Amino acid sequence: MALKTPQQYLDDLRQLKIDLYMFGEKVENYVDHPIIRPSINAMAMTYKLAQDPEYEDLMTATSNLTGQKINRFTHLHQSTEDLVKKVKMQRLLGQKTGCCFQRCVGMDAFNAVFNTTYEIDQAKGTNYHQRFIDYMKYVQENDLAVDGCMTDARGDRSKSPGQQPDPDAYLHVVERREDGVVVRGCKLHQTGMINSHEILVMPNNALKEDEKEWAISFAIPLDTPGMIYVYGRQSCDTRKLEGGNVDIGNVHFGGQEVMTIFNDVFVPNDRIFMDGETEFAGTLVERFAGYHRQSYGGCKVGVGDTLIGAAKAITDYQGVSRASHVKDKIIEMCHLNETLYSCGIACSAEGHKTAAGNYLIDLLLANVCKQNVTRFPYEIARIAQDLAGGFFVTMPSEKDFEHPEIGGLVKKYTASSSTVPAEHRQRMLRLIENLTMGCAAVGYLTESMHGAGSPQAQRIMIARLVDLEHRKELAERLCGVKENPDIDWE
Repeated sequence: MALKTPQQYLDDLRQLKIDLYMFGEKVENYVDHPIIRPSINAMAMTYKLAQDPEYEDLMTATSNLTGQKINRFTHLHQSTEDLVKKVKMQRLLGQKTGCCFQRCVGMDAFNAVFNTTYEIDQAKGTNYHQRFIDYMKYVQENDLAVDGCMTDARGDRSKSPGQQPDPDAYLHVVERREDGVVVRGCKLHQTGMINSHEILVMPNNALKEDEKEWAISFAIPLDTPGMIYVYGRQSCDTRKLEGGNVDIGNVHFGGQEVMTIFNDVFVPNDRIFMDGETEFAGTLVERFAGYHRQSYGGCKVGVGDTLIGAAKAITDYQGVSRASHVKDKIIEMCHLNETLYSCGIACSAEGHKTAAGNYLIDLLLANVCKQNVTRFPYEIARIAQDLAGGFFVTMPSEKDFEHPEIGGLVKKYTASSSTVPAEHRQRMLRLIENLTMGCAAVGYLTESMHGAGSPQAQRIMIARLVDLEHRKELAERLCGVKENPDIDWE
């Protein structure tokens, strides 16, 4: 089975027996829980589109490990064309779901761990890379959704992992056995965690020589004993419990973030891909972050497309779409969104082959891409709110619209055009609210700011990767401070 159907994916989740908590209660049937199910639907779309011949070129690839047709989300990039197709695939899924579809983190972790384990083996004589190849074959053949896991609780952020008063602030090894290790800690902000089959763990940051117990990378099934999951709250999440779907905004799809606790969890040796090689922890973090910052040039652009569409729709519904300033604002939304996409494509097209054989994006351009993503979606959202008008945050409840006594009056005074039903306006305003303030804003705005590292993380990498001395020399040659060797015809 190289490609699962959405139904097979849902059947897989129903087989998992996990310790999940939400609102202070244990959740037994999470697949059908009204708050969780929209995020599962979004992940299921990654399976559905892979079955559709129209999207086959973007959604599937040929495995370099098995030669089989596989879901691109399990692929190890083999060319810059693969990197570009990844971004296009992510934009497509953002358009289809209007939210985070949650499978990108695992794909980015696969590629970072693949080339980093190769380099560890070359330097240390270990066999992590072959272990990881075996694991990837298993993932690809079973079309598994795997959640990449990096961000630790971090405790006192002025201190490194080994200096923390509580060593569990960063996930680490607490016991060594002949057949594996026991780990303890917590990973925060885990996107799509309980919608996944497996977890691929990586260190959170560069480590010192004496912090070997924190230099651990491994993969385990979601239902491994000792794993505890606590579902994260999102704005307006309980609207999904009220019945109806108008006030939800995005009626089918949503995102998911989970606190993931490793409460003395055993990891067998064949699932360990780094164990104590502190000098490679920073490399793994930087490469994963680079791949994931590239991803935002696709997924956030796709969600941006839906917000631009909502802005166009609401201005049509409200009869103002012909105004010149409205047209200009929508053009600005498009300009900002396509600029993000351009950065995602650019860092992909400028990628290069690693020693392991898979392709790495241009790290500088990937960080520039993500730096723009920390800013432009906020301006796109601001313009959308401007065009929507204040009613998208003062509108009565869906139940008021349907009330037998006042419903007719509510509809009468919320109608904007004789040709547009009041409910259409109501639904579109709720979608704009969802995308810019509600549940989807977590995956669009907040994730744009903090996902794959906060803005300062990209600025640090940009400063590290930009060659300022080279640029200084270019200027000195042009103005005559230094001799210009290129002028050899005078």
